[in-house]
Amino acid sequence: MRKFKTESRKLLDLMINSIYTNREIFLRELISNASDAVDKRYFTGLTNEAAQVDRGELAITLAFDPQARTITVSDNGIGMSRDDLERNLGTIAHSGSAEFKAAKEVAASDEAQIIGQFGVGFYSSFMVASHVRVVSRAFGSDEAWAWESDGVEGYTIEPAERAACGTDVILTVKEGDAEDGFDGFLTEWGLRDLVRRYSNYVRYPVRMEVTRTRPVEQPADEADKAADKAADGASGEASSAATSADEVAGGDAPEAPAPSDAADASDEDAATPRYETYTEVETLNSMVPIWKRRRSEVTTEELDAFYQSDFHDYEAPLKSIGVHAEGSLSYDALLFVPSHAPFDMYSRDYEKGLALYSSNVLIMDKCPDLLPDHFMFVRGVVDSADLALNISRETLQRNSQLRAIASKVEKKIGAELAAMRDGDREAYERFFQAFGRCLKFGIYTSYGAKAADLADLMLFHAAAADRMQTLREYADAMPEGQEAIYYAFGESREHLARLPLVRAVREKGYDVLLCTEDIDEFCLKALGSYAEHPFVNVADADLDLATQEERDRAAETERENAELLSAIRAALGDEVEKVTVSARVLDVPAALSTTGPVSLEMERLLARMPEGGDVRSERVLELNPQHRAFTSLQAAQRQGDADRVGLYAKLLYNQALLIEGMPIPDPLAFAEQISELMQQEPHA
Repeated sequence: MRKFKTESRKLLDLMINSIYTNREIFLRELISNASDAVDKRYFTGLTNEAAQVDRGELAITLAFDPQARTITVSDNGIGMSRDDLERNLGTIAHSGSAEFKAAKEVAASDEAQIIGQFGVGFYSSFMVASHVRVVSRAFGSDEAWAWESDGVEGYTIEPAERAACGTDVILTVKEGDAEDGFDGFLTEWGLRDLVRRYSNYVRYPVRMEVTRTRPVEQPADEADKAADKAADGASGEASSAATSADEVAGGDAPEAPAPSDAADASDEDAATPRYETYTEVETLNSMVPIWKRRRSEVTTEELDAFYQSDFHDYEAPLKSIGVHAEGSLSYDALLFVPSHAPFDMYSRDYEKGLALYSSNVLIMDKCPDLLPDHFMFVRGVVDSADLALNISRETLQRNSQLRAIASKVEKKIGAELAAMRDGDREAYERFFQAFGRCLKFGIYTSYGAKAADLADLMLFHAAAADRMQTLREYADAMPEGQEAIYYAFGESREHLARLPLVRAVREKGYDVLLCTEDIDEFCLKALGSYAEHPFVNVADADLDLATQEERDRAAETERENAELLSAIRAALGDEVEKVTVSARVLDVPAALSTTGPVSLEMERLLARMPEGGDVRSERVLELNPQHRAFTSLQAAQRQGDADRVGLYAKLLYNQALLIEGMPIPDPLAFAEQISELMQQEPHA
């Protein structure tokens, strides 16, 4: 036995237990190696006329034997000589593919697509195999050699027999229990699934003999016999029926005889289809990935079928996006915008990311670094042969390459969404209903840094237009003199449209964005402004849309009723920061506004969070001096009835809370206050 030309025990243990995190990839590595061998054979034929080979004859073959617990991966590629086996398999981490790829004539050719870069892929076999035997015959040689090892200390190389050039890798799969899953690799379904998931787009066919069933056609004589039996049974029944009819005519009515069991059995046998099992060779992989084909050659139906099959969606995507880039970093991408959000989109279990391929071989099922959080809903694949992968091909060595691809993918998605917004508004509104929340989170979580990229993709319901509008559409429709973009925040558009403070802004001729998602106000505050127009909440106490005459009249009324306002403030205690006479045009006795950064709705949202219960807005009670309720307050104040002033103040405050959709602090006390008001004597 020859020893490995490194510290075999330590390095092999590292290969098997540390470098790879998923034992399923052993088949991916072996098929990739076989594909490289076939590619080398084909490329040799291009440079050597005597070695030319029909590409249609090149293939990779899988076989398995559950009884012997073996899996065999065969190819008719370039094969290996004794020295090649010694050099490539006897020296751990040596890569013959890397050497071949580095050759000038290979590097300059587009025909050779070498997948392997490292010499450790083969050793992933020992994650599932207790023994590995490699039988190989080099192209142009009459000799075949067998390399064998149990992956512990060394290997043997002995003469062998093989009819043609190529390589067979025979794995003896380890014994294990159900949790180990080794037995699953010894099934037709298990191998088919591994090929489909990891090697579906290897450029050469991966073939395997599979078992199928088919109906058996009955021989003509058997079919005739069955027909004769059925006819005899029918004539017998007719004869019995005639006899019964005669007996009935004679006065006797015996029970009709039951059909013969034998006749039933023969009829059933004749009607039951028969099946037989047979085997045939099937190609397991698709070979040419859909993202490598010209877009003009791919139909919408094919794109939809690929998306629904590979990403397990019951609906076709809303939009598909193809990307082909060449240059310092070449890659292909096929992206999909789903037509609906998955049920777990906003749960902790949801995993974003695109499938990452290198030379058509799956590296990562979901690479999160390829998508920003605000485009987390996008599904698809990215394929690049230029990525610097680590030794296991499961992670990347240089994130700068990935960041470059991710940046271009992000810009492409944004541009395609903008095109949908302008070219198919109905589809875009469906998209925004499903995924607009992600875009809003992108603005908020980036503290406005993504505003330039995402602001024009936002949609909000405008009260005056009564439809969804972009911020650009709102700004373009602003009348002369309007400086700010006004919005209101609540649980439903219907309720918001009826709010007194919204109606007051609408009376001035200004439109209001009706925001109903919990992220809306956080998003708008992170945006700050759009086209130099600040976002202003209509419930902001500092909102000043009144004319100078209205402001002067309100200030005069406030001076004349300073004692009344002070009494109301005292009656409400810490519930409000201030009580004022409103200069707004209101049609209710009182309205609530806020001063400071926390609005009423933001307070309610924060109260639902584990650590946000102590955050309160600074509330301002605005009284309408034109309402009869204000006259009643003045009368009670003139009469020195402090109890009645306090009662009215609390009623007005709770009424304003209810109008805003906010909970009142003490519902029982509110009910008692209404009862007390109803029992009072009428007053002038």
